[in-house]
Amino acid sequence: MIKIDERYLQNQLISLLQIPSPSGYTDQIVHYVCTELETLNIPYNVTRRGAIRATLAGEIDTLDRAVCVHLDTLGAMVNRFKTNGRLSIRPIGTWSSRFAEGTRVTVFTENEKYRGTILPLKASGHVFGEKIDTQKVGWDNIEVRVDAKCHNKSDLVTCGFAPGNFIAIDPCPEIDDNGYINSKYLDNKAGTAILLSVAKTIQDNKIKLPMDCHLLFTINEEIGIGATEVLYNDITEMVVIDSAMAAPRQNTNEYSTTLVMMDQSGPFDYHLNKKLAKLCITEKIPFQRDLFEFYRSDSASAIEAGSDIRTALIGFGVDGSHGYERTHMSSLKHTETLLLSYIQSNPTFKRDENEMGSINGFPHQPTRDPINIET
Repeated sequence: MIKIDERYLQNQLISLLQIPSPSGYTDQIVHYVCTELETLNIPYNVTRRGAIRATLAGEIDTLDRAVCVHLDTLGAMVNRFKTNGRLSIRPIGTWSSRFAEGTRVTVFTENEKYRGTILPLKASGHVFGEKIDTQKVGWDNIEVRVDAKCHNKSDLVTCGFAPGNFIAIDPCPEIDDNGYINSKYLDNKAGTAILLSVAKTIQDNKIKLPMDCHLLFTINEEIGIGATEVLYNDITEMVVIDSAMAAPRQNTNEYSTTLVMMDQSGPFDYHLNKKLAKLCITEKIPFQRDLFEFYRSDSASAIEAGSDIRTALIGFGVDGSHGYERTHMSSLKHTETLLLSYIQSNPTFKRDENEMGSINGFPHQPTRDPINIET
């Protein structure tokens, strides 16, 4: 088994986490990933809005596969000015305001960037007493205190603030000697680090691939758009890398990789998931199978847009998703090992190179023998 460059994986994760990239404000991280692809000598193209499609060439180019991650994260946006010189905000993506309270942030105006803090409306126990513990949780009950002399709406205007300013929340990453990784936005900066590490391992070891593999980096997954921008008809199967939720009543843990069998958009491809499970067993990769009820990924928008491709989702285990998240380095490494095995495997079905065809070669799924009923 080829050794993974764990230091590169960790360094990429830390670098990516330091780049603000809430949905709609992703240009900087797109430039970063493109620079890294150039360093790895991997050709790529960028769409008008910034999604990236890179290519690892294989022996055949008529039956392509793809591995997909998203670069965008959650965030917030300035909604309106408040009479006390603070900012009312709204979330970008779906996350709870209880995880926003107390965080340090950067507000990007047209020409400047300001630091600030998200606070509940009643922030001081010395002033409000027990009311700080009984106030409601919600985006109407928090505000941004900017680090500027802003005491009213006019001051905010003078400093250049405006409704629509993007707000990036500090990730506060921490990696300890035991392999635990705590940070906001492991979803999906960890997935991006894994995919870049996969690409580096393939390039460094001059691994020959059986078919072209496209590395897709999307920029709007957190707001439901996903991989539609970079999927072309040459792609027949796609594996998405994203977070898998470790929580009560779930099978996922922070130390294995997870095969997501179904999310809120429906089941993933039966045969592709079966293949991934077989690779895990053959390569002795610790894995779990799981289902997520309140979850969708890059593949959902692709299927909904009419892409006729097989899709699967591999997840690294995350505790506290869309909050202050935690995973373990072992989960990232197991996910990378599985992806390396998958990318080196043969096509799931040779028949899939044709958009349409006869029933010949079409797969079967296990079923009971039909019951003969006397009439």
